[in-house]
Amino acid sequence: MSQKADISGMLRPWPPSPDRADGRRAGPHVTVVHRTARRHTVVIADAQPAIRDGVRSVLERSAGLSILGEAGTADEAIAQAARLRPGVLVIDPSIDEEPGTRVITQVARVAPDTAVLVFSSADDDRAIASAIHAGARGYLIKSADAEQILRGVQAVAVGLAVIDKAIAGRLSILIHPATAQWAYPFPHLTNREREVLERIAGGKSNVAIARDLTLAPKTVSNRISAIFGKLGVADRAQAIVLAREAGLGRD
Repeated sequence: MSQKADISGMLRPWPPSPDRADGRRAGPHVTVVHRTARRHTVVIADAQPAIRDGVRSVLERSAGLSILGEAGTADEAIAQAARLRPGVLVIDPSIDEEPGTRVITQVARVAPDTAVLVFSSADDDRAIASAIHAGARGYLIKSADAEQILRGVQAVAVGLAVIDKAIAGRLSILIHPATAQWAYPFPHLTNREREVLERIAGGKSNVAIARDLTLAPKTVSNRISAIFGKLGVADRAQAIVLAREAGLGRD
């Protein structure tokens, strides 16, 4: 089996969601990227050459992405980030011989404009929380499919967050472990989008939401489309399920 085939064995299909720039649908666990003519640069850092090769083969499918280099160690990743200043660094923090997220912190210091997208097999709360606190803009598990990897890189490149559905549901506890109390689980939504989502979760129609918030129905529709994209859901039913699982709409 070739190295490029190695990563495909870890991937799984995800159901569709709307608003892909090419008119097709994107996976529900990744923030949707809007049309952009800008070409984004990427460095891939992983200790396993097969993983680097597999990620590269996925990203090279997009004409909007340019792979500047690869790194097999933490020091190489930091050096590449400092020298090449890529738009995105796709990295497995376990590349570092030192435990924790030193490599993410160092990249943030030497290349503050580089968006870090973690691509890791670690799905435990401590690893996720540490990466987010260290400055990672996104977190993908290595069971992600090729489409999610591609859309995830494109999303963080334009300043959006990529949060797996399973992670999003736990996000408030991960970020606020001291209080361990409920906090808003979707920090990447604007205040207005939160207000709309809370009413969607409560079962309100677009007309009712528009009346509550004193907004035009078209404005509500536009905000709902933005919410679906950021949450990575295909429709209202999926948004309601995700929001209620996170504690919204229960009053």
